[in-house]
Amino acid sequence: MKITILAVGKMRDKHMAALCEEYVLRARRHLPVEIVEVEDDAALAKRLPARAELIALEPGGDAWTTEELAKHLEHQMVHGAQTIAFVIGGALGLPKAVVAKASRRLSLSNLTLPHRLARVVLCEQLYRAMSIIRGEPYHH
Repeated sequence: MKITILAVGKMRDKHMAALCEEYVLRARRHLPVEIVEVEDDAALAKRLPARAELIALEPGGDAWTTEELAKHLEHQMVHGAQTIAFVIGGALGLPKAVVAKASRRLSLSNLTLPHRLARVVLCEQLYRAMSIIRGEPYHH
């Protein structure tokens, strides 16, 4: 299985970019993880993977625990999913048409997060979920 993070905008803050990359590198020890950055909503819609489970990061989406995220990823891995794509919008969120194509909506917090910080949180949580699945001590 492969995980794709499809996001509007580039990581401009070098510290946040480095932190995100660190978690992605750790997660890649367990499965392929790809970050795809696009310029705008139109480019985002064009880059949606055709045969992936789309998970839209949205306010008001399901509030999973880390354990629930791990269970979902493990279930998809066991049942032969090819790709899970997490989709992060820009400063104004995701276009309604993209959200409509998603099979799930996920909220990382009840708080409003800047989209770049949401990407860092997602990268860390993906690594943490993989640590849970693999029985590694990162998640206490």
